[in-house]
Parts: sequence; structure tokens; C-alpha cells
Amino acid sequence: MRILVILFLLFTSLGNAQNIYPTDYFSSPLDITLVAAGTFGELRSNHFHSGMDLKTQQRQGLNVYGTADGYVSRIKVSHFGYGKALYITHPNGYTTVYGHLQSFSKEIEAYVKKHQYEEESFEIQLFPNSEELLVEKGQIVAYSGNTGGSGGPHLHYEIRDNEERPINPLLFGLDIKDSTKPIITEVYAYPIGPDAHVNKSKIKQKLRLIDNKDGSYSVENLEAYGKIGFAIATIDRQDLAANKNGVYNIQTRYNGDLCFELDFKRFSFSETKHLNRLIDYDLYKTKKQRLQKLFIEANNPLSMYNNNSNDGYIEVEDSTSSVYKVRVSDIENNDAWLQINIKGLKSNDILPLEDNTTPHYIYQSQDEVLSEGRVKVNIPSNTFYDDFFIDFKVEKDTLTLHKDVIPAKRYFDISYDLSGYKTEDANKVYIARLVGWNDYPLYSNTKRKGSVLTTSTKTLGKYALATDTIAPTITPKNFSKGKWLSKYRFLKIKIEDKGSGISNYRATLNGKWILTEYDYKTKTLTYDFNDAVSTETKNNLKLIVTDNVGNNSTFETMFYRK
Repeated sequence: MRILVILFLLFTSLGNAQNIYPTDYFSSPLDITLVAAGTFGELRSNHFHSGMDLKTQQRQGLNVYGTADGYVSRIKVSHFGYGKALYITHPNGYTTVYGHLQSFSKEIEAYVKKHQYEEESFEIQLFPNSEELLVEKGQIVAYSGNTGGSGGPHLHYEIRDNEERPINPLLFGLDIKDSTKPIITEVYAYPIGPDAHVNKSKIKQKLRLIDNKDGSYSVENLEAYGKIGFAIATIDRQDLAANKNGVYNIQTRYNGDLCFELDFKRFSFSETKHLNRLIDYDLYKTKKQRLQKLFIEANNPLSMYNNNSNDGYIEVEDSTSSVYKVRVSDIENNDAWLQINIKGLKSNDILPLEDNTTPHYIYQSQDEVLSEGRVKVNIPSNTFYDDFFIDFKVEKDTLTLHKDVIPAKRYFDISYDLSGYKTEDANKVYIARLVGWNDYPLYSNTKRKGSVLTTSTKTLGKYALATDTIAPTITPKNFSKGKWLSKYRFLKIKIEDKGSGISNYRATLNGKWILTEYDYKTKTLTYDFNDAVSTETKNNLKLIVTDNVGNNSTFETMFYRK
């Protein structure tokens, strides 16, 4: 009996030691059943998702509550990203973040608008002191919305530590119903090194995945030799939604021994860009599949790896039989297993890699300069993860800089010297990245110094010079000249630029600056009459919109309001 008590206390203490986050400190930020539209650590474009996306029943305007006592330490309002976002710092050192908000509570909204009107800017970032905007647990602090880079109404909710590192909110007891096993959708094998091969090929191989319909998977037996790595595509689903969300933990075992672990508990924003080293970037760009590599390549600084033997690679010897297993789990320990039976067989008749030799070679540890004609590309050291042959050529004003299948971790510069460039509108020229099947010219942030145009980018691909001589268009959406707007709460105007894109705008009412909110998804500017900038009956509205090369349009009209 004494031994049982000791064992019970031992396992209880071990369980408590592993649970380092308070599970009863934070309450729910919403007063509805929580349903996840996105999970922590989920693979997004060029970053890991840093919080939980909580569904708001396809509605906006739901109450958002402060999840613990604290004070508003930061407010950020932007057209993109989190849109309207609120940061609350708590006495225990953690900070909660609420993003894509429609608006703030009355007190916070007044505080924000006061500063927006003082700075005459919709986009703003504020850092109130610890006494200005106090919050009690359960207090309404905002209303849910769809602002910024949101793809639909939801609340983005984060918990960060005192070093600004986001932590999985589910570790704090956030209640999301989940009894559903993760799903594995793809598996690839990668021959690594000069002698390695899989199924008599040195090219990475997509393996035929077999769903055993019980949460386990297998593949057709494969032959391999040498140093091998694997990668999988996997998703998790919660009980009340069909969203394809991210998983919590991935482990691999080779002949019973743990050789790799990846967990999504916490990361820092400084490392999130290295997601592109975790995934097969080439496959993502060519087939839109995010495969997570179950091995760690050189120059991979991610902190999410644990218990790694030989960086997750396995060594397959000739004339052997071995078993490689993958366990994928969610935070509720629902798991899926993949088993790969491997026959070790060295072959002399193997399919080689394609020859990708070009005249130009990039050493990732060195500065590189590529130039031809009026075009120059400056690549600082450590821009890329690996050395590689790069495809570089210039035809007229079009630069081909490889294909966008190799990730960059730093910005590099592309410059065009316009000395002698014959055009009547040289000041309307910009650098564009050519995208899609039709090489659509997408504005790349262009700076001009004398006759030289420069853009900084992290994306390989095709670039060219483009010209924009057409000013933005301005169209009123819910009013017309001379109209009475006494019963209107909002004034809405559509602004659009089909060339270089909109750079900035400025609206005034009877000569006074007014706060207009720009939603780039609908290309709409909105003014709230409750701001009470004017008490006049007759009102003159003036709006100036400027694009990224300086073309501008002016819209003026008059309306009445009591």
C-alpha cells in the first residue's frame, strides 16, 4: 500500500511539473461556445500562427472580454495584419492580445480616436501607461470584427510571456472541444547525400499513403539506402468545425527509438519567418502543399525541436529491414500513427537528380552581386539557407531571378538604373514583380534615388519595370451630391487604383481632417458621423487619394445634415 501511495505522489508531482502554465487564471474572451477556426503554431504564409482564431458565428460585434485583471499596454490600428488590436498586460507577467476587432469599448475607443485626430492618422500605435486604461477580468474591452488581414469574422486571441513570446492558449485551459484524431494527407521520402536513394531514385519520392480507417496509416513498402528524411502533410480538426487546423506535436521513431520531435507550445517572433525552413518550400510554391519536414537541415534556428537524434534523419543499411513510425497528436492526446516498413537495398542503377547547373552560383555565407545591363541584384550574406545555382538573366527590362521555389530569410535588393531611359513618364515608373500565368505586374515597394530605382524583397521570380500614369478612382457608395444625410450613421466611399496601388488618402469636412477607416478587402473608406467633426447643416467633403507613384485624384462634394 505504501508503495502505491509513493508511486501516486510521484506521478502526480511529475504531472504538475510538466504543467507550468496556470490553467484557471484566464477566462474565456467570448461568452459563446468556443470553436477554433485556426490553432496555435498553424502553418501560414511565411509565419507560424501565434494564437487561436475563435469563430464568432459568422457575425461581427460580439462582446470581447478581458480574460484577467490588468491594464491596456498597447493598442495598434492598421489596415493590414491584426487590424484593430488590443494588448492587455496582467499582474502574472503574461499579456493577452485580441485582434481583428470591429471596435473597442467606449472608454478605449474614445482614447484611441482622441489620438487619431491629434495625429490625423487612422493607422496608429499607442502605449498607455499602467494607470490609464485599467481592465477587470470579465470586463468588455472590445467587439469582434473582421479588420486587417482577416479572411472572415473571428477573434484572434493570444497569450504572450514577459519576453513577448506567444504561447499556445490551450495550455492555459482555454476550452475547445476536441475528440477528433489528426489526419495525415501526404508523405514524402528524401534521399540525402551522394549515395542515398529511395525506390532506385535520388529524387524525393511521394509515397502512396494508405488510410487504415482507424487513425493509423501505412505506405507501400519501400526500398531505400543511405541517409533518408521524411516529410508529412497533416491537419487537425476540432469537434464543432470542419476547419483544417494545425497539429500540436509530431514524433518519429526508427526501430523503436525516438529520433525526432516537433511541438507547438511556444516560439518567438524572431524565428517565425523560418517556417519556410520547416516546410518543403518548393512543393508549397508549386503545388500549394505544406509538407512538414521531419528532419532538421543546416541553418535551421527553430526552437520547436526536441529529442532529436541525427537531426531526425535515419541511416538505412543494405540488406536490412526496419520500421519508421510517425505519431501526430493534438493537445488532447488524440493521435494518428503512420508506419513505414523499409527494405534496405543498395542499388547501382538509380535515377539521378536533374542537372540544375547555371552560370551563377550563390554561396549563402558570402555577399553576391549579379548584374547585367541596367539591372543589378545585391544579395547580402546569409540571405539564403543553402548554396545553390541561381538562374539569372535579363531580357530588355524583365529580370528572371530563378523561380520562387527557394526561401530567403533576409531581404535582398533589385536595382534598375534609368539613366537614358526614354519615356515621357520616367517619374511614373516602378519595379513590379510579375505574378501568375499572365505575368501580372504587382507593385514592389520602390524607392528612387536619382536615376536608380530599388526594391527590397525576399522573393525570387520575375521582375520588370512598369509604368502607372492613371490616377486612382473615387466613387461615393451610399450618397450623392446635395443629398440630405441626417439619418445616416456612416459615409462610405470606394477608392481604387489598378496600377501601382493606393499609397495614402486624406479626407476633410469643411476644411477639418476626418477619420476615415480603409478596408482594403472591399476598397471602402468609411466615416462615422458620431465623431461629430462638423455641426454645420451644409457640409463640404474633400478627399485626396494618392497612388504609389504620386498620381492623385481629388473628389469634392456637398451634402446636408441636421
